[in-house]
Amino acid sequence: MSRYRGPKLKISRRLGTLPGLTTKKSIKINRPGKDGNSNADTSKKLTEYGVRLEEKQKLKFNYGLTESQLYRYVKEARRQKGVTGLILLQLLEMRLDTVCFTLGFAKSIAQARQLVNHGHITVNKKVVSIASFQCQPNDIIGVKEKTTSNNLIQNNIKNNQVAEIPYHLKLDTSKLEATVLDYCDRNDIPLQLDELLVIEYYSRR
Repeated sequence: MSRYRGPKLKISRRLGTLPGLTTKKSIKINRPGKDGNSNADTSKKLTEYGVRLEEKQKLKFNYGLTESQLYRYVKEARRQKGVTGLILLQLLEMRLDTVCFTLGFAKSIAQARQLVNHGHITVNKKVVSIASFQCQPNDIIGVKEKTTSNNLIQNNIKNNQVAEIPYHLKLDTSKLEATVLDYCDRNDIPLQLDELLVIEYYSRR
């Protein structure tokens, strides 16, 4: 299955706020398919499967993953020791495109992925053009020594104005460099979801 490239606001109306997908907000408040129908049963409850599916979809759309990519992350999280749900989120948060988004280098994870793919981002002084690259503690995330790259990232940081950088990352705006100090904590992830339901969804596969 290919990566989703359709209307983003339609997804956020259905699943709720997804910081990595878009910062825009729709003026419509109903879920997709309810418009123009005031008699629609908006109180209809989802089945248990439907609830798990929606939680899984939140991860998929927020991080811009395909179904097969997300399933591979779930399998990797299961192999590691610890709380599977937290490990899954940490794996996704340590992707290079996600780290760039968290630092304010881009306004969405999709834009951060484009920055990485176009060779603007370096890891430990080497250009890395693979968005799914897994960052590790003590890695130094920087910007390619090129005027175009520097101006682009500086403008993005200025426009995005990230309120607070999570404790597991340390950003030096003067050098446009960040250090990965540790794996993220659950409280530092702005996405509202129940990761346990995602694990339950894939436990049937």
